[in-house]
Amino acid sequence: MIPQLFVESIDLGDGRSITIETGRLAKQADGAVVVRMGDTMILATVVASRNINPSVDFLPLTVDYREKFAAAGRFPGGFFKREARPSDSEVLTMRLVDRVLRPLFPDDYHAEVQVMIQLMSHDEEVMPDALAGLAASAALAVSDIPFYNLISEVRVARVDGKFVINPSREELEKSDIDMMIGASMDSVAMVEGEMKEISEAEMVEAIKFAHEAIKVQIQAQYRLQEAFGKKETRTYEGEKENEEIYKKVKAAAYDKIYNIAKIGSAKHERTAAFAEVKEEVKTLFTEEELLEDGDLVNKYFYKTNKEAVRNVVLELGVRLDGRKTTEIRPIWCEVDYLPRVHGSSLFTRGETQALATVTLGTSREANQIDSPSEQGEEKFYLHYNFPPFSTGEAKPLRGTSRREVGHGNLAQRALKNMIPADCPYTIRIVSEILESNGSSSMATVCAGTMALMDAGVQMVKPVSGIAMGLITDGEKFAVLSDILGDEDHLGDMDFKVTGTADGITACQMDIKIDGLRYDIMEQALAQARDGRLHILGKITETIATPRADVKKYAPKIITRTIPGNFIGALIGPGGKVIQELQKATGTTIVINEVDEQGVVEILGTDPDGIAAVLAKIDSIIFKPQMGEAYEVKVIKMLDFGAVVEYTAAPGNEVLLHVSELAWERTENVTDVVNMGDVFQVKYLGLDPKTRKEKVSRKALLPRPPRDENAPREERAPRPERRDDRRDDRR
Repeated sequence: MIPQLFVESIDLGDGRSITIETGRLAKQADGAVVVRMGDTMILATVVASRNINPSVDFLPLTVDYREKFAAAGRFPGGFFKREARPSDSEVLTMRLVDRVLRPLFPDDYHAEVQVMIQLMSHDEEVMPDALAGLAASAALAVSDIPFYNLISEVRVARVDGKFVINPSREELEKSDIDMMIGASMDSVAMVEGEMKEISEAEMVEAIKFAHEAIKVQIQAQYRLQEAFGKKETRTYEGEKENEEIYKKVKAAAYDKIYNIAKIGSAKHERTAAFAEVKEEVKTLFTEEELLEDGDLVNKYFYKTNKEAVRNVVLELGVRLDGRKTTEIRPIWCEVDYLPRVHGSSLFTRGETQALATVTLGTSREANQIDSPSEQGEEKFYLHYNFPPFSTGEAKPLRGTSRREVGHGNLAQRALKNMIPADCPYTIRIVSEILESNGSSSMATVCAGTMALMDAGVQMVKPVSGIAMGLITDGEKFAVLSDILGDEDHLGDMDFKVTGTADGITACQMDIKIDGLRYDIMEQALAQARDGRLHILGKITETIATPRADVKKYAPKIITRTIPGNFIGALIGPGGKVIQELQKATGTTIVINEVDEQGVVEILGTDPDGIAAVLAKIDSIIFKPQMGEAYEVKVIKMLDFGAVVEYTAAPGNEVLLHVSELAWERTENVTDVVNMGDVFQVKYLGLDPKTRKEKVSRKALLPRPPRDENAPREERAPRPERRDDRRDDRR
């Protein structure tokens, strides 16, 4: 018997629709839905453990998003024909969903929760990542798992001045905005995207447009929930509480923490001072009390610490390091720090430091993208590394983390539209975070800008970035510029904005509270612009414009287009010609066929080597023109003529027949020319008899007068009859 299917539809208002269905698949999961748009289908399931470990004091939420190659009718690449570790694009989608869901679970709910989202069918006209948040929320909606608010996520683009929800990839390529927005009915919780220098007002307008579409999608989830049958929320044992212990901890610690916070201090000094207060608080309890309720003491100390620090900001306008809310930490920058790399820079802001390097290469070094939903390549990409020593910690290294992928992607999106379209290089930036106390991703943007200019990449405009924070008690609020790590942890918002002097290029916002007002968002954006321009000024003081050329050790790249029928000649049999040419010139040569033309990239550090490759290409594609004169050199002597080589195209040889050496009868070729002689010949095209190329030396020499009294064999020869004067008579 086929189970009953419950379906709800969402009208996007332009002829497209999204459906959400439940009741047929994965019925042993706590919640399962299939979201469909066009022929793209996503299965989302959610399961939460019913056994809660009392020692866990956080929500162990896992969001997993995977794209199945079968969904696009394709085989996985590589040796093992099976999906393996998630791709960067899958990781980025996981982060997008996680960041919206996580704050909406109850604070005291610490059960292990696993949300799994799978692309089961892929329609090339539909980008599946825009449906993942809707699918995850809908799965929670039909489950009994405690969850505050239903949410959804949409992508918003602007094509020809009009906003579009969940555009196709083709539409997105024409758009100047690519933003993902996650929100509940009441408030926006997450924003991430890239833009082509839009204004703050335009960004807010795009967010509002997306939020209205999200509200429609959430209403559909409530209808599905009602039709399916709203499950009673499961009960769970929350965190243990003890009001007496809380009062005791707060009374002992609040004023001391408040006084430490208001004087302003460095990270390690402040951490040590807070730790000292914590130890003093612990002395108020016996060993037996700490053994039984030590976790509560720690929890209430953190709660008190958070309250005191936030109140210092709201009441005094003073931050942990002594700055005002709009003040940026001291900045110092340096370029050309590493002597052998193609470009490098150091960017230090307060206690955050990024070392960026740039490497230039050919199209062969492009980053290949091969996933079920996207195929292509990136000629500009950025990798971000966050080692544990950057925060003074010793931790195990377990490969690239999701955080590193996300931060690197944000910085890449911030910079990529400022790389000129005609840049011939593949560019890789690597950001090494050497110190971290707040917004290392924005330090990466700044360091990346300077490293690009140091490398001689002709950026359209320099880019800077800043992270904004928020502290609010519901009535009063303070927007913080250039937040510290502690302010991110204790605050209510992390809002990163990057851009040029003329507009925003990328953003990432996470809200930790319900109900962020648009007027607060607008103030944060305006304050971010002021801070961004301040930082941009520090960057341009260090390096105002890109270097005119690449550095000594950086490769120069020259691009030459050749007719497609010459590609084989340049490569040679088995690659012999191109391999020997690369070895002889110390260059790297890459040939791509584009529109039946060969695009040749020549990469090298030696100008003479590059010149030699260009000369070889000119030689290979050299084609003499009928009636034109060319300089040649004798390279081989034969009984019936001489083999000559065009001096302008070494390697291009042609036979100069003995009859074309001189007007006089020539018995021996050596009577007229010898090995190594250089002279001019006229190109006569193809010989109609032999169908081989024909050149003549005598055609450029004065013709001697005919002596009628001389013996016949000594007379100057009569001119050859023209072919067009012959007839076809037999």
